Amino acid sequence: MSVLRLPLLFCLLLTLAACGSLHQRETIEFGGDQNAWKTHRAQLEPLDRWILQGKIGIRSPQESGSGTLFWLQRQTYYDIRLSGPLGRGATRIQGDRNSTTLEVAGRPTVSASSAEDLVAEQIGWHLPVDQLLWWVRGLPAPDSASRLQLDSQSRLGRLSQSGWTVEYSRYQQVDGLELPQRLQISGHDLLLTLVITDWKPGITE
Repeated sequence: MSVLRLPLLFCLLLTLAACGSLHQRETIEFGGDQNAWKTHRAQLEPLDRWILQGKIGIRSPQESGSGTLFWLQRQTYYDIRLSGPLGRGATRIQGDRNSTTLEVAGRPTVSASSAEDLVAEQIGWHLPVDQLLWWVRGLPAPDSASRLQLDSQSRLGRLSQSGWTVEYSRYQQVDGLELPQRLQISGHDLLLTLVITDWKPGITE
């Protein structure tokens, strides 16, 4: 093997090792077939562009409400819009890995580097925005340890991660993908119910 090929091979091995370790934080407690889950997960992980619409319900010790959801995702950029009788008027969260902007009807627009901190400070909800990008696809976020329970079709049925519990009660098939249709997220004195009425994977405005 030539000297030039050795560094290339080394880089390739490092890349494969990084990919292989991505899911070492997962613990499957029971249910389903692990090989089928790996296949399902591999189909969903490349999905980083979508438009989805649905209904959202939020309940906390201080308040509760429901409304509609519009979510545009373009790789790391997201544009999440909430409207309806949520008690706060129209709310829009836009951001990427570097910054987040929050717009609430009747208030000045504010920005910060962390979406979670921004929403907590301005609205009082401790929403795990970065992890929601994974959970909405029916996947655990790769940044922390997770405990999984698979359903009878080896999809994610229940997820415990970072002090949150995500339960998936219904899926829908869209363009050959099994995507969540109804999920409930609970933790940190917050209960969020999401029903997705329109999934458009791979589509952006």
